[in-house]
Amino acid sequence: MQQIINFLIRYKTFLLYVFLLLITFAFTFQSHTYHQSKFLNSANYISGSIYELSFKTTSYFDLREENERLLRENETLRHQLYNQETTLAPKLDSSITYSVITGQVVKNSFSNQRNYITINRGERDSIVQDMGVITDKGILGIVENTSKGFASVQSILNDKSKINAKIKNSNHFGSLVWDTKSYTTVQLTDIPRLAPLKIGDTILTGASSSIFPENIPIGTISRFDLDSSKSFYFIDVKLFNDMTNVKNVYIIKNLNREEIERLELETKTDD
Repeated sequence: MQQIINFLIRYKTFLLYVFLLLITFAFTFQSHTYHQSKFLNSANYISGSIYELSFKTTSYFDLREENERLLRENETLRHQLYNQETTLAPKLDSSITYSVITGQVVKNSFSNQRNYITINRGERDSIVQDMGVITDKGILGIVENTSKGFASVQSILNDKSKINAKIKNSNHFGSLVWDTKSYTTVQLTDIPRLAPLKIGDTILTGASSSIFPENIPIGTISRFDLDSSKSFYFIDVKLFNDMTNVKNVYIIKNLNREEIERLELETKTDD
């Protein structure tokens, strides 16, 4: 207590100055609206900055949860889209139904001759061989092998890949393959020379695919030329997907695929 008294006596002049200064500021603030507005604006700026920092910090930690929520929402919307449950759905065969499961890429290769992608969904998530894998931009590949918690996907950047695809504007269809030269471009073959083509035309999955729904985006025509026989076009397709940067995926299962393939096999056997 004595130390406090000694401090007050020692600095009495300074403390008196600060006290009088505060009184002056108080009178000035009360009698002038300009000073009031300046003070309030400064206080609002400081509190606003604090709230903004708090919001950004909270939002950062909520990103994962928000991202998963959006993926679940997109999963539902895509399921509706591929099964004609909304008026926005493309005109698909109503007898064919699809299930959609969300997942994420945990490993991705794109510089090899045969590239594969590993996703964090497997047998416990009902993932099986030959399910299609896409992103929000377009097709990615086809499930080849599965374990309990993961699946390996044969990328479209694989020299064994062969997917039914068509030209949007004309519906002429052929086979989508990869010549292993560029991770940004695949090739569409077997398009007859009578098909009208132009640079920039959109390429989509075709109706003959039993793995992907029809009309899933693939890319756009970047170059085309007739083959040596002059009967078919050889087309370069620039992919919508950035194959070096894929994260969130949708795994699609054609629920009628086994029945369709069994019927096709029986038809071939009869022949």
